[in-house]
Amino acid sequence: MEASYLIGVDIGTSSTKVIAVQTNGKVMAHHQQDYPTQQPQPGYSEQDPEEILKAVKSGIRSVALLLKQDPLAISFSCAMHSVMAVDKDHQALTPLIIWADNRSQEIADRISEREMLYRQTGVPVHPMSPLCKIIWWREQASETFKSAAKFIGIKEYIFHHFFERYITDHSIASATGLFNIHDLQWNTLSLSLAGITTEQLAEAVPSESIITGLIPVVAEEMGIPVTTKFIAGGSDGCLAQLGSNALDAGHATLTIGTSGAVRMAIDRPVTDAYGRLFTYVLTPGYFITGGASNNGGVLVRWFLDAFVQAVTDKKMSVDGALQQALAIAPGSEGLLCLPYLHGERAPVWDGHTKGAYIGVQPQHNAWHFMRAMLEGMAFGLLSITNALEETAGTINKISVSGGFTASAEWVQLLADIFQRPMYLQREGDASAMGAVLLGFQALNIVPDIAAVLPDKVFTPDAAHAQTYQAAYAVYKKLYGALKEIFREI
Repeated sequence: MEASYLIGVDIGTSSTKVIAVQTNGKVMAHHQQDYPTQQPQPGYSEQDPEEILKAVKSGIRSVALLLKQDPLAISFSCAMHSVMAVDKDHQALTPLIIWADNRSQEIADRISEREMLYRQTGVPVHPMSPLCKIIWWREQASETFKSAAKFIGIKEYIFHHFFERYITDHSIASATGLFNIHDLQWNTLSLSLAGITTEQLAEAVPSESIITGLIPVVAEEMGIPVTTKFIAGGSDGCLAQLGSNALDAGHATLTIGTSGAVRMAIDRPVTDAYGRLFTYVLTPGYFITGGASNNGGVLVRWFLDAFVQAVTDKKMSVDGALQQALAIAPGSEGLLCLPYLHGERAPVWDGHTKGAYIGVQPQHNAWHFMRAMLEGMAFGLLSITNALEETAGTINKISVSGGFTASAEWVQLLADIFQRPMYLQREGDASAMGAVLLGFQALNIVPDIAAVLPDKVFTPDAAHAQTYQAAYAVYKKLYGALKEIFREI
């Protein structure tokens, strides 16, 4: 039987999701496998690359065996900013350091070429970026740095296992702080600051590149032919834009998974005059600009573990906790939260920031605190959206995706705070769907995109507009008022 589906793999921060989509747009199979993040000390966020590799292979095998048919190709979406060091024998010298890791904050603080780097790479200087992490290794772990033959991300690690080649794509490369988004080459100034050469980085190829040469034993493990085509793919953020069918002007996407982001497609590499936004490469003629927040679903999990499960014998689900919190009246009775538990990226790009609650009064209980946290996260995404409109033009539509869309009340909260309609996609994992659509594009197949058309529209409740406008006006003052205090503590 002739193959009629393509596999999309989304390598995320907390799990790898694998979907199979037919050429008519129908999702035929879905597989998800979780893995942990280790935080061995404050500011560190690390993962075991072998666990992620196993999740990728397991997901591909499960989907391929379920459909009992070989795929047209396999295309990849991947989380950004990860980096690890490997030696000349391809052995890992370090764990995988992910975007949430802030150990290189002092490095970021003293890079004097930050404005030039931002204009060249599109990436604000921040400890999330592999640029800062590699400099940290050079200064704080010199033996590791000297022994490193390559500095790679998780996709490069997986592709080397598959093909014995270190390959990355322009989209992932453009999020490293090491890649020039104008000439699509590794950036000379970045390499000089890091003290590395192009030979210590992966081969950067266009996102639509087709890769073949799968190692036979790996093909057998995954239950697919050795001749299977692989599409280089792109970053999860950029592909969420494609997967939401949001490449037209003025169409923004808002995603909340482990972290959160707001993005929009543009046709040229524009950077923000105030350095508030990133600009990444998608494919020729398409760039994605926007801002990401460090604080999304990871805060919900933290709140449950620290304050709900810790004081009750009953295990409460995320859904149950959200229902309790979202039953509190809008505005949380005057309680405000600056949700910067993991530092913050856009729009402040400050790893020194901390979380803060303001306005605590006797009537506030745990659910007020959780709702205020959700509202604070939404205010942060609203501030990114406002910066995006200033830089890239008017936003006339916002499509939402990510794990938070499982809660209709949470999506409604965003609509009410933004006072804009929120368009929910049928396929919740827009990044995996984006990988699939990119794969079809690389194969010159035009699929039916019904699967990525809006399924439901959440209309804002105007009755809550004044409450949220007043709260947001105070929220915008909090970071400036607390910035120096955060550095002191």
